[in-house]
Formats: sequence, structure tokens, C-alpha cells
Amino acid sequence: MSWPGARRALTFLNVTQTPKSAHPLKVAVIGAGFGGLGMAITLKRAGFTDFTVFEKAGDIGGVWRENTYPGAACDVPSPLYSYSFAPNRTWPRRYSEQPDILAYLRRTAEAEGVLDHVRLNTEVSGAEFDEVTRKWRLHTPNGVVEADVLVPATGQLSRPALPDLPGLDTFRGEAFHSAEWNHDVDLTGKRVAVIGTGASAIQFVPRIQPKVAKLTVFQRSAPYVIPKPDRAYTRWHHRVYRLLPQVQQAGRLGTWSIGELLTSAFTSVQPLGKLVELLFRYNLRRHVSDRRLRERLEPGYRIGCKRVLFSNDWYPTLAQSNVEVVTDRITGVTPDGVRTETGLHQADVLIYGTGFKATEFLAPMRVCGVGGRELSEEWAGGAHAYLGISVPGFPNMFLIYGPNTNLGGNSIIYMMEHQCRYVLQLLREITAGRASCLDIRRDVAERFDTEVQQRLQASVWSGCRSWYREDDGRISTNWPGLVWEYHRRTAKADLTAYREVSPKKTVKAA
Repeated sequence: MSWPGARRALTFLNVTQTPKSAHPLKVAVIGAGFGGLGMAITLKRAGFTDFTVFEKAGDIGGVWRENTYPGAACDVPSPLYSYSFAPNRTWPRRYSEQPDILAYLRRTAEAEGVLDHVRLNTEVSGAEFDEVTRKWRLHTPNGVVEADVLVPATGQLSRPALPDLPGLDTFRGEAFHSAEWNHDVDLTGKRVAVIGTGASAIQFVPRIQPKVAKLTVFQRSAPYVIPKPDRAYTRWHHRVYRLLPQVQQAGRLGTWSIGELLTSAFTSVQPLGKLVELLFRYNLRRHVSDRRLRERLEPGYRIGCKRVLFSNDWYPTLAQSNVEVVTDRITGVTPDGVRTETGLHQADVLIYGTGFKATEFLAPMRVCGVGGRELSEEWAGGAHAYLGISVPGFPNMFLIYGPNTNLGGNSIIYMMEHQCRYVLQLLREITAGRASCLDIRRDVAERFDTEVQQRLQASVWSGCRSWYREDDGRISTNWPGLVWEYHRRTAKADLTAYREVSPKKTVKAA
């Protein structure tokens, strides 16, 4: 791909104003994270004025509002993990932490003028499609709200998952999930047990290790952890980025290209995974000299099958004298700690680093489409959506960060921007009068889903149990190809893929 072509792919296309129409639309967006706010900004820039973003919490930010655990950060470099239309020239470091990401999101939303459209502390408990009026009816604490178009943007990582262990409620000490960190609990001098070794744990464990008396880390399966090419940005970086924004754009392109290469290693060019594995082995041997500990930290699955993690301090932390890595199977939680097959591990504080219910899209919200069919029923065999956006039987509902749009090696913000652009095209067709109520054709959606699932079964993600997969093995989270392919396939909305839903006639009483 040429440099101009790559630059266009990495930059959200300028949104021209939508002409005033005889078919004004009322749009309801659910969720005020990167996806929901991105949709709001897209609408605002295009000239739409009648839209509302419903947010259940008291502030915007999504996962970056909720996840405040020590060391919370993104594992995608900040120049790429940000809106292409709102570059930040003053990131404090290459991999920014939660406070800086949240501040960026707030600042951008304010600058783009969408905060007045956000309704905080307003959880949408359910939504139903009215076949007579062809409108969506949203149930909120303040009553029912109607909208022509529904855009759920609740994300895949919004609902913490707790392990299914007997005695979970019997623990006498403090216990909390990493996504619901209890900052009132002082860990100094405490015996702390951490269940889980995923993306959150490898960030907060190194931060709490120096202050605790004993840290017991319970590992079900070892992650692949490779070095994190992080660094603090200096004032010279910031000055150059302001004077020569092309430099930061070039860095964004480089990061994006490496992400494409990493994705290829998990999908179409899997031998490249060996190169990533070499980085893992270098990282492990460099920081862990104890052979027995190294053996416990060796993953038992192909690299990429579960999320590859980035850290420079995970392995050094596990090698500290006050840290114990336990790989025995956990049999339950007791009032005094965590019991495994070999005995009891006493603890004063229990922290769950067990991730999220990534495959339970839109839950616990109840969404009903044509004929009163619930979305949970439509997705009984696994969540699916055409391009991750449209679900058959749910007209004028368009998802942001829906099924099969997650990435194994690049920035989800890139995907969200292109979903917003695709939805905008459909809304313009409606406001122009060329459509009014669009429902993705079932045959189109099924062909797409069959293609995606067949390609995913050939990827490394099909080789083990992970949060990418549902209980039956179906991969409902990840996109099977490069993000460049997704850019191409969403560049122009195809109206022939949709059917027009006519209003249902009411039956008059005799």
C-alpha cells in the first residue's frame, strides 16, 4: 500500500455536512466510551443535531473511567490508540496510562461539542422495535424514549467476570475485581492473593508487589509476555509533533503496520508467530533465572491463541522473594484464603484479575426486534452481525464494536472510526429519502458469518480456550483479517445488502 493510501486508511475521512432533509432523524447512542463518543462526534460533524448518548455512569469514558487499578494502561501506543481526527501532541509517554487516556477522551468530547448530548446516570435497561411506527423505544429510569435509529456502543470489555469457585462469598477479608478497584483498601504489609494472570494482572501486580508482605499469584495458564517498547515523551517530542505533525503521523503509520504484521502472524501468515515467540523467550530468560519458575511461566499453547501481553516488569516482579506463583488448580475460596489441590494459601486481600464477559454483547440489556424476537434468542447460537454492525431482524440498529470486530494486534479505535463512517452512510441514505428503515438481509448476514467463522477456525485463536471464544468454541469477538481489509469492506455501504421494512398495519377493532 502506498504512503498516500496508508495515510488515508489511518485518517478518518473528513465528514461533510449532511444537507437539511425532510426526513430528520432522532438517533439514540448507548455508551459514552470511545465508540459512543466517536459516533456522537461523527453525527455532530455531519450536521445531525437530534441525537442523545445514554450513559449509565456519572461520567463519560467507558473502560477508561471504570478501570482505575494501579498501572492501568493501554497496550497500544497512544498515537494509534486515539482518534485519527484528534491527534494529541502532548502524550506523556508512548504507552499512556488510564488518567491520561481518560483526560484525552474528555478533552476531545468537549472540543467537539458533544458533551451536551450526553445524558449521564441514565441506564438503558431495554429497547424494543415498534413495527407500527418503525421506531425504537428505550426504557430508562426517566421513562420511555423513542428514537428512529439505535446505536449500541457498550463495548466488549464492560462487564467484569468473576471465577466460578465455591465459597466465593465466604472470604473474610477485602475482595474486589481489578475493574472495580477498592482504593480504600491499604495493601501495605498485607498478604494479597491475585487470581488471574491476564492483561490487567500484569499491570497491577508489579505496582502492588513492593508494598505487600506476601503476594500469591494464581495462574491457570501462563501468558506470553513480550517486551514493551515504552518510553516517556520529552518536551522535544511535543515540540516536534506540534511543528511537524507529519512526524507523529509517520509514527502512527509505523505502529499500524507492525500491528498488521502481528495480526498476520495469528491469521494468514502464522509462521511469523515464531518471531514473536523469540521475543517472549528473550524476555523470560532475561528476567527469570530460576529454572523451575521459568517452567511454570511457559505457556502450554501456541503463541497468539490467547492475548499476547506487553510488559517490562511482569517477569522481574514474579522473581521477587515475596511473590509466589501457584499453578495448582483452585478448588475453592475459604474465609482465610484460597484453597488449591495441595493446600490452603492464606490471604488478607483477594483481587480478581479474571477479565470480562467479552462474549455477552449488550447484556444485561433486553433488546427486542421484529416480531418481539429478543436479541439473546437471535444470538443463542453465538453473537453475530454483518460487518459487526447489523443484525437481521433488528432494523435501524447499528452496533459499534459489535461481534467479530475485536483485534489481536492493532488499535480498536481504528475499527470504531470505520464503523461510525459506515453507519453515517446509512443514515445519509435515510435522510435523503432513499431508505427509511433498514434491516440487513438474513442471507447476506449468514454468508458473511459463515465466511468469518471459517476463516477464524484456521487462525491460532481456535486452538485453545480464551475470552475470544464462547463456550461452544465459536469465536465471536475477533475480526479474521487485517484491519486494512475491514477498512476496504466498510468504505462504501451497500444498500442492496439491506431490505426496507414497511410499517406494520394496525388491526382495527370490530
